[in-house]
Amino acid sequence: MTRQTADHPSRRIILGAAGAGLALATVPPALAGAQGPAAGAPLYGDDFTQGLAKWHVEMHQPGKVTAQGGILDIDVPAGTSVWFRQRLEGPILIRYQALAVSEGGPNDRVSDLNAFWMATDPGAPDGNALTNPRTGKFEDYDTLKLYYVGQGGNWNKTTRFRRYTGQAGNRPLLPGHDLQDPADMLTPNVWQEITLVADGPTVRYYRDGKKLFDFTDPEPYTSGHFALRTTQSHLRIRRFGIYRPA
Repeated sequence: MTRQTADHPSRRIILGAAGAGLALATVPPALAGAQGPAAGAPLYGDDFTQGLAKWHVEMHQPGKVTAQGGILDIDVPAGTSVWFRQRLEGPILIRYQALAVSEGGPNDRVSDLNAFWMATDPGAPDGNALTNPRTGKFEDYDTLKLYYVGQGGNWNKTTRFRRYTGQAGNRPLLPGHDLQDPADMLTPNVWQEITLVADGPTVRYYRDGKKLFDFTDPEPYTSGHFALRTTQSHLRIRRFGIYRPA
């Protein structure tokens, strides 16, 4: 496994790579028997066999992120954002499988399978969310415009949707977007399929075909970046693909 130092030399971050190849991965086909919205034309993907060339990692504290053998493994003690480098133009559907690890490790607390999507930075000349690197601390992202879901947050007690407005400290949480039913939380060591949609004003989040959030945005975010987001957690991701909605 190749080891690299990530974007901020002052914070040693271990980034694993199966190799230095930069070839585009094949976008995974729609899963057989998968529920939820159908995926249309494939756009981008990663089979996690060629390292982290397609990803930009921001960590608040040193941790380990590796991509090898078909798995993106995120094992971190604090806030971490793993950004897909390609900027996305809607309409889009993002789909991947995720597992919250509980194997006795120091970060195996089964919490915070989170995501940012359609993220832009009003403070960047080009609006690019990756132009101004951030530390990985959660509050650093308040000034972005984006959609956010935190599934199994607060020690696996809440699942929340927010629309960030680009203003520090302003992350509105509507009453219907604060789920606390155990059925909507994470189950240790079980793969689940996550689907995110940004299709004009329609913004949705599915877990295993069940629609957890359905938001109509009168001023939709129609382009931007995607990131996997977590804090003090150990997650595994596989079969990552980005498509047009069918």
